[in-house]
Amino acid sequence: MRYEELADFPCSITRPLVIFGDRWTLLILKYSFAGVRRFNAFQGALGISRSRLRDRLERLVEHEILVKRPADDGAYEEYRLTEKGHAIYPVLMAIRDWGDAYMAPDGPPVEYRHRGCAGEAHARLTCDECAAEITARDVEPQAGPGMSSASRPA
Repeated sequence: MRYEELADFPCSITRPLVIFGDRWTLLILKYSFAGVRRFNAFQGALGISRSRLRDRLERLVEHEILVKRPADDGAYEEYRLTEKGHAIYPVLMAIRDWGDAYMAPDGPPVEYRHRGCAGEAHARLTCDECAAEITARDVEPQAGPGMSSASRPA
């Protein structure tokens, strides 16, 4: 399957890969959540080429994950997370949890603490019916309303 065709594939995991399918985009979002807003600050933090950074930022703006607007001081433009952008935070935290568990032999390099009580923040998957915490072993994928009858499994 060609990269361009992923956006039309009837899968809510596959479609977002058109936006988030490379490391630079996720790293830009990581720094956005940390308060980075200006082009040069992203470039300095990431060491990414200007053209690649511009491409990834434009894609995030196009998909309304970031919005580009004049900075409060008016001297520069900045990139700010939208509500749609904020909705990706649990995905980044899930990746971070996995990285802490399997790729941080000396312990987490950064701890994410709840400002209200200082407890650790973690991504959790729960059932919306009974609120039980669940894993992949507890889930059974089924065709949903967005699956056309032609592409439903037999």
